[in-house]
Amino acid sequence: MKKLIKSLSAILLCVGLFESCSTVPIIGRKQLSLLPESSMIQMGLTDYQVFMKANKVSANQKATQMVQTSGSRIAAAVTKFLKDNGKASQIANYQWEFNLVADATANAWCMPGGKVVVYEGILPYTISEAGLAVVMGHEIAHALAHHGNERMSDGLVQELGGMALSKAIESKPEATRKIFQQAYGIGSQLAFILPYSRLHENEADRLGLILMAMAKYDPNEAVAFWERMSKSDSGNKITAWLSTHPCDEDRIASLKKNLPEAMKYYRLALAGK
Repeated sequence: MKKLIKSLSAILLCVGLFESCSTVPIIGRKQLSLLPESSMIQMGLTDYQVFMKANKVSANQKATQMVQTSGSRIAAAVTKFLKDNGKASQIANYQWEFNLVADATANAWCMPGGKVVVYEGILPYTISEAGLAVVMGHEIAHALAHHGNERMSDGLVQELGGMALSKAIESKPEATRKIFQQAYGIGSQLAFILPYSRLHENEADRLGLILMAMAKYDPNEAVAFWERMSKSDSGNKITAWLSTHPCDEDRIASLKKNLPEAMKYYRLALAGK
């Protein structure tokens, strides 16, 4: 009887996981999403607020303006695309914010709900507003594709047996928070982004190209940006972004392969379509 109950539980869990699949926008890949986006946004907002209280915003007004401009343009393009395709509900609760913080680390991240932080240390590699759009597009793509939700869903299945989020928070709050922080990478002291899988990175690269193209930024800038980043490793000094977004010849080759697709969106955007 115990074996039967265990088998039935496993079947019910598999059915639940199947019903909890969502689809990555544009790319179309099915993914596991056990968690309500509203819960992800709330947890993200909490950690984002902690981070912003512990860090200083940049005094570089020109660079701050570029961050806000590029971020706002991409957010507007994302909103328009999803609305035009009947999927506006995917970001219905997003409240976009774009911040530049006074930190020499080359880093950037986007939390669920549209909270984006760029570090001053990445500016020597972005150089221009278009270069910033590469970074913004890539990080916003991770959030739009719900990669963190997918990683956290995997974590709940592996560590908590697929327990519902509400139940996990109630019975194992510390474990749930740890899984969230590992999924989205926000530590209690500073943002430390754990490496995404190669699959997620490839998706964020491809989707990021398209997002910046929709916002009328030339996606060819992405290749130039990653080439600059690939040359930034000096001895044992590796930038935070490179340690979590590994740049190699295969990645640049993949970006070049995806450029024709992104250029279609770029030409449509320029034509006002």
